[in-house]
Amino acid sequence: MTNQPEKTPDSMPDRAAYVQEMFGRIASRYDLMNRLMTFGQDRRWRRFVVRQAALSPGGWLLDVATGTGDIAFEARRQVPGLRVIGADFAIPMMRVAIQRMDTIQRANGTKPISWQAADTLRLPYGEGVFDAVTSGYLFRNVTDIPAALREQVRVLRPGGRLVTLDTTPPPRGLLRPFIHMYLKLVIPALGRIITGQADAYRYLPESTLGFRTADELAGLMCDAGLIDVGYRRFMLGTMAVHWGRKPGFANSANRAIKNGAL
Repeated sequence: MTNQPEKTPDSMPDRAAYVQEMFGRIASRYDLMNRLMTFGQDRRWRRFVVRQAALSPGGWLLDVATGTGDIAFEARRQVPGLRVIGADFAIPMMRVAIQRMDTIQRANGTKPISWQAADTLRLPYGEGVFDAVTSGYLFRNVTDIPAALREQVRVLRPGGRLVTLDTTPPPRGLLRPFIHMYLKLVIPALGRIITGQADAYRYLPESTLGFRTADELAGLMCDAGLIDVGYRRFMLGTMAVHWGRKPGFANSANRAIKNGAL
């Protein structure tokens, strides 16, 4: 049997296509790997994301790059009655989310979350329709961060909040060499054992090290028109939750989800 060369973003003509295909390959073990890589702390970070979104029962949440639905499910858990749309362009990831939702519905009969295929650079929703937009590990994977931010701000209502969880390059200090070793050696080895997809778990740490700093991402959020921008770091400074608010105040009576969102 001939060994096939591993795919990498540099060898692919379209980075977005590589990312889409990669997440499809690791979808079934994505949640398990997240728990192992973060020592189970990722759940705590997602709870913090939802709290920062300041959601209310009856409000609308768009969770972009929803993946297997962790943030969407946490939002519904924290805010009963919340209306949630989970959107992603990696369909196999959302299939895992749908399976999870079926299990949850059988257990407690909650209202289903709407799962929709969507490109974060061209969101299929009208302007000013969501009370909050959340995402987890989105921006390090997009080809145009400012464009993705502009799209999220566009679909936010005035006064609505954008909250995102993502990796961030580790800060300088005594622990930085050990963090680099963990990212470059331990995670790919773990990925090979758990998922059989070592290339995916080389790309993910490399995208962390090459991503914008927390201050740089905060600056891009300000450039996109958000105010009250802030962030908090986690896990020795390698993870950060950023938040910001769209200026103005909503006229909720005039809002409606458009373009087949439901």
